[in-house]
Amino acid sequence: MARRAVIDAARTLFVERGYGATTIEAISSASDVPQATVYRLFASKIGILKALLDVSVGGDDEPVAVAERPHVRSALEAARLEETLAQLAALSVAINSRTGPIYRVLVSAASADTEAAGLLDELTRQRQDGQGRVAGALARAKALRSGLRAQDAADIIHALASPELYRLLAIDRGWSQERYKQWLAESLRGQLLRP
Repeated sequence: MARRAVIDAARTLFVERGYGATTIEAISSASDVPQATVYRLFASKIGILKALLDVSVGGDDEPVAVAERPHVRSALEAARLEETLAQLAALSVAINSRTGPIYRVLVSAASADTEAAGLLDELTRQRQDGQGRVAGALARAKALRSGLRAQDAADIIHALASPELYRLLAIDRGWSQERYKQWLAESLRGQLLRP
């Protein structure tokens, strides 16, 4: 209960004030959780931001890595490669829609805070690892377009499923979640799979 209250308060404050201007004292006050408890649960402000990102990426507070979640595993094990890419697009939209504001907070914080920069690097690495698994599965199935290596496919997935491109089309240009998801699935198929 206290953990969730702190995470919810931090989400609001980080988005409203920014990472640098938000203090643990403010998070404690907004969440009605004593500072000592906040420190016990998260150790530091960067610990709170990390927990907030974990909850945003996963969609819940369960301690299960995204790659190990049943819907992600089913996407990687789909019988049809088109279905794998459609599920990847749906997963990308879900994660980007949940993490968008917090991702922007993290990017901003990373420019001035080395711990935040490390957290951004780790988040990027995790995305690349997951996307690399999809590219590897396509390569093993010999489904990639002629001349396209697994690493090239991973780079394409990384770019098309990026938080930055999601923000550009879904937020800045006002695309609906469904339109963006369909476009992403079609783009992935067109860029990656043999005709």
